[in-house]
Amino acid sequence: MENYDWIVVGAGSAGCVVAGRLAEAGRGRILVLEAGPRDLSPWIHLPIGYGKTFYAPRLNWMYRTEPVPGLDGRVVYQPRGKVVGGSSSINAMVWSRGQAEDFDGWAAAGNPGWSGADVLAAYRRMEDHALGASDWHGAGGPVHISDIAGECHPLTALFVRAGLEAGLRPNPDLNGATTEGVGHYQITTRNGRRVSAATAYLKPALKTGRVRLVTGALAERILFEGHRAVGIRYRRGGRVHEARAGGGVILTAGAFNSPQLLQLSGIGPADLLARHGIAPRVDRPAVGRHLQDHLCYDHVYRARRPSLNDDLLPLIGQIRAGLAYLFGRRGPLSLSVNQGGGFFRTRADLDRPDMQLYFSPLSYERALPGVRALMKPDPFSGFSTSVSPCRPTSRGHVAIRSADPSAAPSIVPNYLDTEEDRTTILAGARFLRRLAATPTFRDLIADELKPGPDCASDEALAADIRARAYSVFHPCGTCRMGPDPADHVVGPDLKVHGVDGLRVADASIFPTVPSGNTNAPAMMVGWMAADRILAETAARR
Repeated sequence: MENYDWIVVGAGSAGCVVAGRLAEAGRGRILVLEAGPRDLSPWIHLPIGYGKTFYAPRLNWMYRTEPVPGLDGRVVYQPRGKVVGGSSSINAMVWSRGQAEDFDGWAAAGNPGWSGADVLAAYRRMEDHALGASDWHGAGGPVHISDIAGECHPLTALFVRAGLEAGLRPNPDLNGATTEGVGHYQITTRNGRRVSAATAYLKPALKTGRVRLVTGALAERILFEGHRAVGIRYRRGGRVHEARAGGGVILTAGAFNSPQLLQLSGIGPADLLARHGIAPRVDRPAVGRHLQDHLCYDHVYRARRPSLNDDLLPLIGQIRAGLAYLFGRRGPLSLSVNQGGGFFRTRADLDRPDMQLYFSPLSYERALPGVRALMKPDPFSGFSTSVSPCRPTSRGHVAIRSADPSAAPSIVPNYLDTEEDRTTILAGARFLRRLAATPTFRDLIADELKPGPDCASDEALAADIRARAYSVFHPCGTCRMGPDPADHVVGPDLKVHGVDGLRVADASIFPTVPSGNTNAPAMMVGWMAADRILAETAARR
């Protein structure tokens, strides 16, 4: 039996932050368990390499949902990082912190300490922002945020101009005083390399000697003494190991795997556990419920001007891109393809933006479903625009399929399950048509490839949304935070209701999905979890 002060289960976006901060504070010995390998693949660290890791089974859980009625019964791909750094090692690197009102809503729902002002203070401590220290940004923190406005493909400037022509306001800082408007995304890179939670937090922590990282370690269940979590049973290389934690166990395995491990350990809906022969330890119906995710829908165009396709497909273009990266860490290989975007309101009566906008100066319509062939785009100049409703009202669930820890959980997202969600995404599709009709885009667009000009009526657009919309990979809410043990899994201190010595700290605890990309909020949760643990341990001294 191995003994530690803390066990962190999952070296992902939040887990690396928790472990890093505990190690920095010198609070005991920490074991970090990760089911995947070390983050040694060069495709992880080359920013545009996420097109390779998107469909790499060694680095990616590659989950799939159950058939979704609201999407014509389609199965939807759900990539999740299975590697040190978790999804922060394979994502598109967009740093989007959410709207202050999102977190004010969390606090108002019975979670003190999680307001917009509270989380902004955490973000500023985490950041080393290219725009420098300000009321909205931090400098000198572990997570470097790059401002790519001066490096984007030239088509991105045309997109921003078209957005202004479509009635959006300019926003040079989409993480500033407001998210509303159109501009350039900021991304987690430093000197042309990806900044993941692992590079920012875990690797420095490993140098302290206080952290032991075990990769290839699949957590099978939580160990208990009475109602107190005291350790983890895990399998590695065909052998079963057990580790004990004097301070506590912290689940940071993500929106799918944290509820899965709770259920495997007897914490969850009693009827579900009984069906799979698991003795219920604590009947918690909310474990695995309230799954939320952002859905995305795009329009694809053939362009009259060169796009990123022309830089990445021809051999000469690949050589130029490679040389630019090799000798200056610049060029398309140093960026995400999500280069432009913003947030807008689909209705005038809304008090804040409810729709996220994306622009990619590249198209890859030839790619097989589930494959982002970023280095093999279409053999013509092309680009895409996309919309993603910020605050979906549909709710799904995650549940174990069996008592086998290696079996993927059942994922039921229920996309477009409500009339409000269907109406909102249709309004987003209509905006994409308005954007395409601006003078700038009329001059740029040669053809609308998808959905095509014949798809004109609301009925036709709604049918195309059902046929082509996809997840933008922001699952959350399955161990949501709140004060009521009957409807929430953890309290505002992130402790599991009804269990001692056990916390959950990842995107699964979001009471509602933030209005934007979720990697930054997931890392913020790791920061806030460490704050609470450090304050509690200091109080005991």
